[in-house]
Amino acid sequence: MDLCSIKQIKELLSRNGFRFSKSMGQNFLTASWVPERIAEKAGLDAQTGVLEIGPGIGCLTVQLAERAGKVLCVELDNALQPVLGETLAEYGNTEVVYGDALRMDLAELTGQKLAGLRPVVCANIPYNITSPLISALIDSGCFVDMILMVQKEVAKRICAQAGEGDYGAFSVYVGWHAQTEILFDVPPGCFIPQPKVTSSVIRLTPRRHPPAELEDEKLFFRVVRAAFLQRRKTLVNALTAGIGGYSKDDIKQVIISCGYDERIRGETLDIPGFAKVANTLAALG
Repeated sequence: MDLCSIKQIKELLSRNGFRFSKSMGQNFLTASWVPERIAEKAGLDAQTGVLEIGPGIGCLTVQLAERAGKVLCVELDNALQPVLGETLAEYGNTEVVYGDALRMDLAELTGQKLAGLRPVVCANIPYNITSPLISALIDSGCFVDMILMVQKEVAKRICAQAGEGDYGAFSVYVGWHAQTEILFDVPPGCFIPQPKVTSSVIRLTPRRHPPAELEDEKLFFRVVRAAFLQRRKTLVNALTAGIGGYSKDDIKQVIISCGYDERIRGETLDIPGFAKVANTLAALG
């Protein structure tokens, strides 16, 4: 069965009584080069265990299963059970768990189901849960690599660098925990139904060591959030309004002592820059 053939996809879904759910953001791939390229970029082998979130009809799953030791899928839509039962029938190294990935202990699940294997993530993430799911994957702390398809606009935001228009608090959060890279774009015509936006496949490689030393990680992220909450304000004004506990003069002196102009905006600071500001604030007590 060609799981990227629109004709065969429609026949498969029809005979299993499946209907697309807009609320779940379901868009199935119809261009075979996309799942093939994702699987290739993941660098899979028999010692790799893959967590795939949202397998859909199994188009990407099949490519992963042909390369990895095991593929564990988490699927929210129970209506896909008969579909996946059919499309994955010949792949004994696949397992599907039905439920909400955002409500699961991903570290525990991976430890149980992919024990002894090098754990990676490959997923076509629904647009409406992109940020919380990426946060959950990062916070689980158990994956050595993540290959994710997301909305292009989100990919640019995740991978943005200091001073770029898409740079924001989420860029810093992800960049603190992982090295980021945009691998390739996927146009709307590669899906059924077609989304209204272009997608991008990104790689997130969790860091073995943080990109800077921190005195207080919670304070660091408070500083980052405050800086971007009012990003058009100077960093002095944004932090004065956003973090509390420090006077405007204290914050101004911190910014200056870090070597920055007191009129600087937070969006121009890279991760080490934010770390310098947060550590200097922490030293004030």
